Amino acid sequence: MAPARRALVVGLLAIVTCGAFEAMAVTTAMPVVAAELGGQGAYGLAFSLFLTASMAATAAAGPWCDLRGARPALLTGLGLMCAGLVLGGAASDFAVFTLGRMVSGLGAGFMIVAVYVVIGQVLPSALQPVMFGWFSAAWVVPSLVGPYVSGLLAQHVSWRWPFLGVVPIVVAAMALVWPRVRSLGPPAPDESSGSGSPTDGRRRALLGLVLAAGIAGAQWAAVAAADPTSPVRAAAPALLAVVGVVGAALAAGAARRLILRGTWTARRGLPAVMAVRGLITFAFFGAEAFIPLLLVDRYGLEPSIAGLALTGGALGWTAGSFAQARAWLPRSAYLVLGPAAVAACLAAVAASVAAAAPAWAIPAAWVLAGAGMGLAMSTTSVAMLDLSDAAERGRNSASLQLADMLGGVIGTAGAGSLYALLLDASRTPGALGFALLTGVLAVPALVGAFAGTRTHAPSSADRKAPRA
Repeated sequence: MAPARRALVVGLLAIVTCGAFEAMAVTTAMPVVAAELGGQGAYGLAFSLFLTASMAATAAAGPWCDLRGARPALLTGLGLMCAGLVLGGAASDFAVFTLGRMVSGLGAGFMIVAVYVVIGQVLPSALQPVMFGWFSAAWVVPSLVGPYVSGLLAQHVSWRWPFLGVVPIVVAAMALVWPRVRSLGPPAPDESSGSGSPTDGRRRALLGLVLAAGIAGAQWAAVAAADPTSPVRAAAPALLAVVGVVGAALAAGAARRLILRGTWTARRGLPAVMAVRGLITFAFFGAEAFIPLLLVDRYGLEPSIAGLALTGGALGWTAGSFAQARAWLPRSAYLVLGPAAVAACLAAVAASVAAAAPAWAIPAAWVLAGAGMGLAMSTTSVAMLDLSDAAERGRNSASLQLADMLGGVIGTAGAGSLYALLLDASRTPGALGFALLTGVLAVPALVGAFAGTRTHAPSSADRKAPRA
């Protein structure tokens, strides 16, 4: 916070805080948005397409920043983020709202990569870990107050304000950052992101775009096919089948070339770490999108109160992160306990809904699910660094982040498709539908616990296996 850096630091923190608040606010306000705009059948798309677009922008932004510097990507991200927020906040139907979420996702992907490049260029190496620690802290306040404030706005004022109200803050943050950013050129060779040669960077960016496009097509086709009110389902079912199959094939082919080989089979060692990361984000984020909806629709809670379940999950996550940092147990144990806790809590949510247990049982289970995520997420990052050679840490870090994002996208898209399939005549899946939704998502977390048993260092024979 020295005078020369103060405006830059405050601006970067404001950008991260706005992104965190918007992420927490959308989940809380979504039950009201879906009810007002008639988006129950496409509920999950508002979450999964945001993540998909963000993944595409992240893949493209890395090589772009290496070639041109952070300034173009940061400006593009700012414009797209604000445009998406305005488009979503002013939407009159759910299709336009979902389009706004996609545009915001593109902006978020460009901005976060540019922010990391700016930190690498402007801040001395001794201050960079401090800045990343502040970024983690910047999520705390939005996690504590974001769901409640968003719920109050959606309930008593308008669900549009959590979107429209963020725009001027993002613009003000950019005004603080811009004086230090406008003169930045491309990073020096020793500051680059480790993506390899320019040709390799462009290849991986193209593969990332193919992956995102394939996932977007597959999830749109799946949701449209599951929703009985979809006009495309009635008019062109063959089109949905073609788009779904082609999209899934493109996504699978690109993912196999981007993520560390052996991840899909949880091969012993580093691939199993990648598998744990993808499986727990699949389960947790797929369910988190529907927790407020469950509490509003099935238990009749007000949105502001239902949103507090997300706050509890964030607090549990923080507690789990602190616990793993103390290393009371071998680190490999956290990669089993964390996913197992998420699986058990999702099963507990399913049982609570099916048995009509009191409403407090859902947030209580979600606090423990958050603690499981806190135990496992940080541990996967540490394990990745421990199991990577120095020359491979950049690529393996990118692969871990991609597994993280891909798990979240598939989880929310799959949960959204199942939700659309379970809708009844009253446009709600009913108690057993919600129980089935959360129960199914417990399965990937349980598989993640099994993968966690395979994360210890491989044998010498395993070390000779080729890596993607």
